Amino acid sequence: MAPVTSLSDSVEQQLTSAISAALPETSADPLLRRSDRADFQANGILALAKKAKANPRELATQVVSRVESGDVIKDIEVSGPGFLNITITDRAITQNLAARYADDTGRLGVPLAEHPGTTVIDYAQPNVAKEMHVGHLRSAVIGDSVTQLLEFTGETVVRRHHIGDWGTQFGMLIQYLEEHPHELDHKADEVSGEEAMSNLDRLYKAARKVFDADEEFKTRARRRVVDLQAGDPQTLAMWQKFVDESKIYFFSVFEKLDMEIRDADIVGESGYNDMLAETCRLLEESGVAVRSEGALCVFFDDVLGPDGKPVPLIVQKSDGGYGYAATDLSAIRDRVFTLKADTLLYVVDARQSLHFKMVFETARRAGWLNEDVKAVQLAFGTVLGKDGKPFKTREGETVRLVDLLDEAIDRASAVVREKAQDLSEEEIAERGTQVGIGAVKYADLSTSANRDYKFDLDQMVSLNGDTSVYLQYAYARIQSILRKAGETRPVAHPELDLHEAERALGLHADAFAATVADAAAEYAPHKLTAYLYQLASLFTTFYDKCPVLKAESPEQIENRLFLCDITARTLHQGMALLGIRTPGRL
Repeated sequence: MAPVTSLSDSVEQQLTSAISAALPETSADPLLRRSDRADFQANGILALAKKAKANPRELATQVVSRVESGDVIKDIEVSGPGFLNITITDRAITQNLAARYADDTGRLGVPLAEHPGTTVIDYAQPNVAKEMHVGHLRSAVIGDSVTQLLEFTGETVVRRHHIGDWGTQFGMLIQYLEEHPHELDHKADEVSGEEAMSNLDRLYKAARKVFDADEEFKTRARRRVVDLQAGDPQTLAMWQKFVDESKIYFFSVFEKLDMEIRDADIVGESGYNDMLAETCRLLEESGVAVRSEGALCVFFDDVLGPDGKPVPLIVQKSDGGYGYAATDLSAIRDRVFTLKADTLLYVVDARQSLHFKMVFETARRAGWLNEDVKAVQLAFGTVLGKDGKPFKTREGETVRLVDLLDEAIDRASAVVREKAQDLSEEEIAERGTQVGIGAVKYADLSTSANRDYKFDLDQMVSLNGDTSVYLQYAYARIQSILRKAGETRPVAHPELDLHEAERALGLHADAFAATVADAAAEYAPHKLTAYLYQLASLFTTFYDKCPVLKAESPEQIENRLFLCDITARTLHQGMALLGIRTPGRL
């Protein structure tokens, strides 16, 4: 099915033609936007008139005379100093929505991007042998939604989970496991994520205790690091046990988050190990990096320490060890030359912005990033408690991610149970999970990524206000209306006049395609959440003002059911792009 041209695009095309006819030499942008005074307002005439040294009101009048009213545009008038107010025909609104409704691919007529490319997105980066905490939430949730958005617009997306699975701490763990070989053995065939984590946690604490108390063990543990980096098979086999045990735990957490994380997409620090020496050689030979006090460094004029001296990016330490910079630069080489990406997207905490700025600049100087390949850090802010301070437990510990999700599910289940009329206990548990996880994701995604946000569960599971629960209830309410309609089917009737609330809902539903394109292009899921919240709010107004099943005529009943259904489908697809479920009954 061909994509549907949205009403705003149709109007924009007509205005652009009319402006070009009035001012043949200029490239015209009518600057069209939604308006309170009419359906749309075009503000571009003022700037064009200034450029052409013309009177804006006269130019606006000329443009209006060249626009043909008809199927789409009902009325166009000049307002103020040269704004254009445009009203759309009721018929065009219904016909456009009917075309979206008829799209049997489920895409609601949303077109694919004109020039899709390949994006490698780096998100959800837990550490091996360590518990995931609240700080891991945003990278996973934002990264998953951006991935869905990009894929929906036709981009080829390669997921990468750059887990922390290498480094000195493994020397201590491996040595301890060597001396206590059964610590990670499993009693049962199936091991839960919680068990796997408690195994690792117990082993980590025991190893740390010996490491701090026993100098000889400390020496053996440090030798293990050398063996690990040299690729000693026995040491690698034991290291793999930690990775495997950690993955059991990771997968259980991501499953709870209702997120697909595939094993093949997990490429940790260790995955770039074989490239580190060559990365250093390439940087040194090209003069991008220089030796300074034995270390291989890249210097920047604009990165200065507190003493006013340049702070370098250290690619290789003076003892020959490699830091994060060497791994991140090797990952860039792999993603550009092996995976053939034209965009590298990193969903990483804003506190690492300086590191990534230096890494990207180094890769540019080396020629790995250029006009055709860009790297972007989608930096995100911190999760705060209700008090506006970084989120901690009462004891001042970081909050375990699993505890947080469990509490959200408990709160949401209580809300579902209170409202549930005909749901079994099993259904309440299932819906409670969908509502609770949805609430956590939506609260995160409805804040612009680079801002901090307050984690307030009371607010998140509220039925009022800008929450996913409000949207999920709007969706469930529509499904209930469609069930009550029985034999009466949703059918579009373009010949009918529309109530003001129907027009507002219809125009907003038609803007879904533009919103998705915008949110994907800017890696901004919060633009989609704002759109969906407004859609649900406009539906509530429509439902209050326009009786659906008791409308005046059979045609009007069908048309209003059609408006309900297209709204539900838009909510369902929009929420799916945020990684949130829309249960049909709540």
